[in-house]
Amino acid sequence: MKVLSVVGARPQFIKLAPIARALDGRADHVIAHTGQHYDDLMSDVFFRDLGIPSPDVNLAVGSGKHGAQTGAMLAGLEPVFEEYDPDWVLVYGDTNSTLAAAIAAVKLHIPLAHLEAGLRSFNRKMPEEHNRVLTDHASDLLLAPTAVAMNHLRSEGLAERSVLVGDVMTDVLHAVRDQITARGVDTPEGLARGSYYVATIHRPDNTDDPDRLRGIVAALASLDRTVVLLAHPRLRSLALQHGIALDQGALRVSDPLPYPALISAVMGSAGVVTDSGGLQKEAFLLRIPATTIRPETEWVETVNLGWNMLANDVDAIASAVTRSAAAPTDATPYGDGHAADRAVTELLGRRGS
Repeated sequence: MKVLSVVGARPQFIKLAPIARALDGRADHVIAHTGQHYDDLMSDVFFRDLGIPSPDVNLAVGSGKHGAQTGAMLAGLEPVFEEYDPDWVLVYGDTNSTLAAAIAAVKLHIPLAHLEAGLRSFNRKMPEEHNRVLTDHASDLLLAPTAVAMNHLRSEGLAERSVLVGDVMTDVLHAVRDQITARGVDTPEGLARGSYYVATIHRPDNTDDPDRLRGIVAALASLDRTVVLLAHPRLRSLALQHGIALDQGALRVSDPLPYPALISAVMGSAGVVTDSGGLQKEAFLLRIPATTIRPETEWVETVNLGWNMLANDVDAIASAVTRSAAAPTDATPYGDGHAADRAVTELLGRRGS
């Protein structure tokens, strides 16, 4: 059997790693990289650090407006699918790369599987929400990470195509966490364990409006510990455009970190402040408090268990970050670290519809 994975953005490279390992020796695996994230810090370093095979195809689409970027990916992927003629196209998450690959597969009548199916924020202003909903309804096999995701798929009439496999990000996180624990946690230079927070901000709702971004930066700058701000290229560009200094007050600006270094930094931190779906969940898995600067989250379990707090109002950020610790929990809503094996077993046992 031949499986063709389509990835293009940092979170997808992380999800690809355990899938590539689970497919090794069991199927022919082709990797197509759209180039949605294309520089070393956001792309190449993940393939190296996580031991992912080099992509067979790189479209090098780069950044751009949603329609133009998605259209370029769709045009580029169609001949790739025709050339490799896979038994399955496997897409990951909720990016423009995900949607473009889903459309290309459907148009060519190639069976489509969606890893991380069923997540919902119910915020239709987010491009990611449209991407994930459209992809779910186009897919022949829906590989869901959580029981909540399965309930969403069931309510949308997709139960017969859906399988609960767990979250492949948990697979990666557990492996990297154990490696770091064995060798010792490395904290950012000059910072002791527990003396800093880790922050990431990149979503358009938080960065495109100068007043909102200015308010978020000011809130982070006022915190009681150093804030290591891992500045996405998009954030740097918009802050410069808006005339907002990122290196003020408690803020210490850093480039995005390779995945193992990121997990080590989070493990040594007093908390995480983010608008990233992946990072809020990784913080929970590491039992590090998270504050999410959004009005909602797809990972509702992190909030329900008390390890994540939503703080969409900039005036609420500081109190959320410095809140009392959550009650300890041994809950495992994201699985046992073997999601990739289950997902691959499902793929190999089916031929699509």
